[in-house]
Amino acid sequence: MSSAQDPFYIVREEIQDSIDKLQSAFHRWEQTASNTGEYVHLTKELLTSCESIEWQVDELEKTISVASRDPAYYGLDEVELSRRRNWTGSARNQVGTVRRAVEKGKSNSAASKYQDSSRTNLYSAQDNDDFISSESDRQLLLMRQQDEELDELSESVQRIGGVGLTIHEELSGQERILNDLSLEMETTSNRLDFVQKRVAMVMKKAGIKGQIMLIAFLVVLFIILFVLVFLT
Repeated sequence: MSSAQDPFYIVREEIQDSIDKLQSAFHRWEQTASNTGEYVHLTKELLTSCESIEWQVDELEKTISVASRDPAYYGLDEVELSRRRNWTGSARNQVGTVRRAVEKGKSNSAASKYQDSSRTNLYSAQDNDDFISSESDRQLLLMRQQDEELDELSESVQRIGGVGLTIHEELSGQERILNDLSLEMETTSNRLDFVQKRVAMVMKKAGIKGQIMLIAFLVVLFIILFVLVFLT
């Protein structure tokens, strides 16, 4: 079987193309600053590519292991099998070198970020202490203001309570006056009714002449009272 038709060489060519792309991305990763988003993206991309290529190499080594059990059946000899094992070993070493370098760079970047974060946290802690101190002062000031407002509110409530008590006493006094007035009006009404009934009885007994004389007497009495009240 020719190399062009052998599945091993077809797969090997695909894997080698992936390794070449991996090496190109690795060189770009080496030239990228570790504190950038591109560095993080390239790191993830490289690790993913390493895993994928290593899996493909593992599968290719499995086919070599199967072929080594009966080389004649697959048209192979020990020289070809050795050549294939050497290539898969070389491919694995290339990928492993890239993986170790990327993982080391990732760890160093994480440590650097941790140090930066620690310094940031230290400054942040100091800022927080200052903020807490100023916040405590502000809270104390607010509490004093609230105490003063509560004192003023208490005094206002006491004044309002005194005014309410005074109003209650005045209303009670007015109620007593109204009750007395009502009682007097009721007494006066009873007396008027009594007088009207007596006058009606007198007029009924007196007859027409008596009624005329009574009316005349009342007119004269009214005139006298008017003169005494308004003209003297």
